[in-house]
Amino acid sequence: MTHNSKQEAACLVAPRHIEMVRIPSPSLGPEEVMIDVRYVGLCGTDLNSYRGLMPLVTYPRVPGHEISGAVVAKGAQVPPAVREGDTVMLSPYTHCGLCPACRVGRFNCCQFNQTLGVQRDGALTRRFAIHYSKVFATQALSLRELALVEPLSVGYHAANRGRVSEVDTVLVIGCGAVGIGVIAAAARKGATVIVTDIDDAKLVTARKFGAQFTVNSTQQDVLAAIHDLTGGEGVNVAIEAVGLPDTFRLAVEAAAFAGRVVYIGYAKKEVSYDTSLFVRKELDVLGSRNALHVFPAVIKMMEKRQFPFGDLISRVYPFSQAAHAFHDWDAAPGQFTKILIDLEEGHYE
Repeated sequence: MTHNSKQEAACLVAPRHIEMVRIPSPSLGPEEVMIDVRYVGLCGTDLNSYRGLMPLVTYPRVPGHEISGAVVAKGAQVPPAVREGDTVMLSPYTHCGLCPACRVGRFNCCQFNQTLGVQRDGALTRRFAIHYSKVFATQALSLRELALVEPLSVGYHAANRGRVSEVDTVLVIGCGAVGIGVIAAAARKGATVIVTDIDDAKLVTARKFGAQFTVNSTQQDVLAAIHDLTGGEGVNVAIEAVGLPDTFRLAVEAAAFAGRVVYIGYAKKEVSYDTSLFVRKELDVLGSRNALHVFPAVIKMMEKRQFPFGDLISRVYPFSQAAHAFHDWDAAPGQFTKILIDLEEGHYE
């Protein structure tokens, strides 16, 4: 592949308009590795970008931040520990090193973070060059499983933000792929896990990943169910992974006195609260953004095969059908937990 060659990419040229375009093939810097991209997962951020509802995205934009692939080349200054042929997932975040978050080591919420596929072009293309510090290798997971590490890490980080431990009862609101990451992390930490969602099939999946109790919010009063399950106390930690005003309020209402509330979801509308609950309960209300230092932990969790992570993959589309994948998901979002795009088809120039 010459420096002047081109490669295909799936590009969101405007809301609800994906085109296959030609972009320059990546060049390799001295501290970079070249990744032969195999799978790219789609997440709620991608769906909102497709719908024109993601304020951080400008168009045109190449999506793709849930990535697996293989190292096919490395720059001269890449350490020996990173080897050609390694199967890897990629951290999609950047950090400036200078802002208040970076100065206290919380690089995941860097004020100037640029996530692949959001503020900068992502990896829904055949080859991708990235700094070696952003790759995490394992031989024990398949490339499909590796594409799940990033979204599961977002949930795992949220459990860490909530300081979940074995003495806690945890409510997880929403069990998409990120919510499943919360459930698996909380169960791994020994907590009692209650999950609420509107979809019975997703609640069945939640039990496979460690939820002891499930509540369908279209059929039951969630607060009444939590009252019964906790002896009227509420949950020690409520983690919201939906992004709706009602679920934002539910987290606060369900939390016990001296409890913790963690928000992962982005609410699309303003949320109004009975703020007396914040004070009377003396709640810790925490945001949770991206993931911090947990990719190796999530890879280890997946390697233990305690939970059926492959079951989260609802459908795999070939690269040439990326536009169909977005269209189908937009039309029936409840039918999918995780969509993967398979980039193996085709050829390089």
